[in-house]
Amino acid sequence: MNSLVSRSDWESYAKKLNIRGQAFIDGEYINAASNNTFACISPIDGRLLANVASCDLADANHAVLSARTVFNSGVWSQLAPAERKKIIILFAELIKKNGNELALLETLDMGKPIRYSKEVDVNSSARAIQWSGEAVDKIYDELAPTPHNEIGMITREPIGVIAAIVPWNFPMLMACWKLGPALASGNSVILKPSEKSPLSAIRLAQLAMDAGIPKGVLNVLPGFGHTVGKALALHMDIDTLVFTGSTRIAKQLMIDAGKSNMKRVWVEAGGKSPNIVFADAPNLDDAADSAASAIAFNQGEVCTAGSRLLVEASIKNAFIEKVVTALKGWQPGHPLDPDTQVGAIIDQQQFDTVLEYIKKGTASGANIVCGGSQVMEQSGGLFIEPTVFDNVDNTMSIAREEIFGPVLSVITFDTIEEAIAIANDTNYGLASAVWTSNISKAHKTAKALKTGMVWINHYNGGDMTCPFGGYKQSGNGRDKSLHAFEKYTEFKATWIRL
Repeated sequence: MNSLVSRSDWESYAKKLNIRGQAFIDGEYINAASNNTFACISPIDGRLLANVASCDLADANHAVLSARTVFNSGVWSQLAPAERKKIIILFAELIKKNGNELALLETLDMGKPIRYSKEVDVNSSARAIQWSGEAVDKIYDELAPTPHNEIGMITREPIGVIAAIVPWNFPMLMACWKLGPALASGNSVILKPSEKSPLSAIRLAQLAMDAGIPKGVLNVLPGFGHTVGKALALHMDIDTLVFTGSTRIAKQLMIDAGKSNMKRVWVEAGGKSPNIVFADAPNLDDAADSAASAIAFNQGEVCTAGSRLLVEASIKNAFIEKVVTALKGWQPGHPLDPDTQVGAIIDQQQFDTVLEYIKKGTASGANIVCGGSQVMEQSGGLFIEPTVFDNVDNTMSIAREEIFGPVLSVITFDTIEEAIAIANDTNYGLASAVWTSNISKAHKTAKALKTGMVWINHYNGGDMTCPFGGYKQSGNGRDKSLHAFEKYTEFKATWIRL
């Protein structure tokens, strides 16, 4: 299956696909203790993909016991970093080897175009795991500057049992951003995928075992946030909780952690990222192409989506025309067609939410420049054309609330000070972009923006070497880079008098 080049090739492969829906606990696939399941429905055409185990407190207890037992045994937690490295890198190789299967699961489950499931999600997931494996035996402990008769050592140790709750928009990639440093550091992990897109996580569990990760080190619990997610957040024997998802759920998880054992909580939450285009941008065509992809890629279901386009007033009309032209190349199509750029919205609930925001935008006085409607209705799938609103005020709900769909709000400004004020006038602080040929203006704006990431003259840059995360209600802590390991290790100070 290495030469899947057409929609019919992928559809033929899909008919042969063996989709598992069970939980993975202590090294084996099992039903939920209650035997309850939920239907996993494809947003492409509404068909049933699998009946998936609906885990709850009993399954959480089972998984935590398995994870704690193997952690305490030392078979993984005390294994030499170089030995863990070999296994983690093999895990990454198995992700790449099974890339077609994982990409197809991701597309069928979540609705994203197969070209991006394969090129972005699979490749980036494997890279995330590989990078963490390669890094773990290159992170050194420290010695404090001490008197001649004393030694102060600062050492890192794995924390213990990690609960990782990941979102539905990049199910595999967000899991791997967390699994890489958590497993490489020697922890045991309980992965809870979103009930909207659990299939790739379930498959990853077996690949981890095949690579040589001991049973119990990685457990996967599909299910709902209010059942198994809450059970993990409140569990007294989980040491750290890591999460990517909405700000609302992030806040609740922090409350639950405080109510239980004060487990550390690291959250990457929402965004309403400003994409600022000055009149002196080096190439307005490039800026328009980036603005289009920043809102249409992954159907706009991206935490860093450039959903607020701030344009200098003197170029607004001409620039909007360029963006609308660029968006013609970002129209929805069948996700299994390799030429498709925009796929289906994840499920009916999110589909309805996006359409409701479009209604709110119109009702508040903003003007639809393009898009705004459901398309491909005859397919039985959930498709919305990319939508651009002009005459948006930053007080409108479409400018303040995370829509998580292909809806772009255009806001104008006259001065650099006004642009910065509008950009920072939000509860979020995840990402931002600045387009200008003036290096001083670029640096001045970047320094003033209250976001964890700033991109200059491009959008959505970075790789595994650079941390990912935000300010304010976009969360805390960082994924990717060596800084991610700080979430999964304890620092211990040992002072020795000679």
